[in-house]
Amino acid sequence: MTPPENKNIVEEHKELIKEVLQAYPEKSRKKREKHLNVHEEGKADCGVKSNIKSVPGVMTARGCAYAGSKGVVWGPIKDMIHISHGPVGCGYWSWSGRRNYYVGVTGVDSFGTMHFTSDFQERDIVFGGDKKLTKLIEEIEELFPLNRGISIQSECPIGLIGDDIEAVAKKSAKQIGKPVVPLRCEGFRGVSQSLGHHIANDAIRDWIFPQFDKAKKENKIDFEPGPYDVALIGDYNIGGDAWASRMLLEEMGLRVVAQWSGDGTLNELIQGPAAKLVLIHCYRSMNYICRSLEEAYGMPWMEFNFFGPTKIAASLREIAAKFDSKIQENAEKVIAKYTSAMNAIVEKYRPRLEGNTVMLYVGGLRPRHVVPAFEDLGIKVIGTGYEFAHNDDYKRTTHYIDNATIIYDDVTAYEFEEFVKAKKPDLIASGIKEKYVFQKMGLPFRQMHSWDYSGLGDSVQMSSRIRFFSSGRKMSLLLA
Repeated sequence: MTPPENKNIVEEHKELIKEVLQAYPEKSRKKREKHLNVHEEGKADCGVKSNIKSVPGVMTARGCAYAGSKGVVWGPIKDMIHISHGPVGCGYWSWSGRRNYYVGVTGVDSFGTMHFTSDFQERDIVFGGDKKLTKLIEEIEELFPLNRGISIQSECPIGLIGDDIEAVAKKSAKQIGKPVVPLRCEGFRGVSQSLGHHIANDAIRDWIFPQFDKAKKENKIDFEPGPYDVALIGDYNIGGDAWASRMLLEEMGLRVVAQWSGDGTLNELIQGPAAKLVLIHCYRSMNYICRSLEEAYGMPWMEFNFFGPTKIAASLREIAAKFDSKIQENAEKVIAKYTSAMNAIVEKYRPRLEGNTVMLYVGGLRPRHVVPAFEDLGIKVIGTGYEFAHNDDYKRTTHYIDNATIIYDDVTAYEFEEFVKAKKPDLIASGIKEKYVFQKMGLPFRQMHSWDYSGLGDSVQMSSRIRFFSSGRKMSLLLA
């Protein structure tokens, strides 16, 4: 039974939402109230609507379909060249915007931090860009012969003028003898970058998996499949976090045969279906391909959480349970190896952080996955929400959050600022669009999309070191 004081907080937060909504015209208010709620213990979902078009005129932090395809799923594949097909602006602003670390020689065998664009001009809008795209692919092959393939990431004008990028891709692929993958990820499509994830996943299914089928038929898989092979999916190695995840998995005796897509290669995409189990970190961006793998190849898959010592230990055990006693014993050894180090860190810093509060607003998986990591340090999450979540994301969130947590989907700049003013959290953990507003308000801020500019992205993982500095109720936080 919910204690009376918790019921009071629930009602208080509901009143706060009503107050904040009063600033909108009636039509906008009715739309936005569906996206704001207070979590009540025992309910199966968060009670918010999601994956709906943003209200015109409000400051949304969402990205577009192009961002979801090029910026998230395909862009980190290091040995392919990803063409931003359209005007220079989209490619320029997505150029090295995320810290997707990779190993390789840039410009020789790796191209993740380089910018390739067809640089549409007015004449290309009028006459079409197919010939220009074909020429660009020819030049890429001449200048960067060690590339393993090319993806064509469509910007808005491509869909509007009707360029036949599929025909160009098929013709060019035959000409250069490498995969050329067309993606209809024009930014105007869908309501957020989430559709771009879906389009990118479908392109892997339609253009890459047939190559696996062919390689398997001709017995040309590059490795001998083993009983402990796993595919690490939905981890983009932002600041190096996929490396830390991979290290833990390999320490427990598993073999990571595919890493999608941070520090990943085209060959790993092709050979991913040879794994025995799919481990997905960012459910939102790659659950589609997991379902495709399950349907086409019968591959089981599971979501895991490698944020914070509590969830890392739990996830290692859940993963190990899918294998034999050898892996299960190894998992316990890995947990034991790092437990004392993490306990020492928690014991040192938790007394200084106990009772502090944080409000989250991020994309992907972090609005729920990092909640236990903060709790490990005594920091309470009092508000959380996603930029581009679907209803199933919010259902999963209920397993992480406490009663009376404020939930906000596609929160506007105004709403978020008002919630922060009212609740006065000690820390904001969000993205670059929100960062400077709250820093100017004198609030400590943690950039959760690209892990700011310091340290490994696995900053709250078992293999990392955590440094917190606090002074009274005002807390500054550096994860390194």
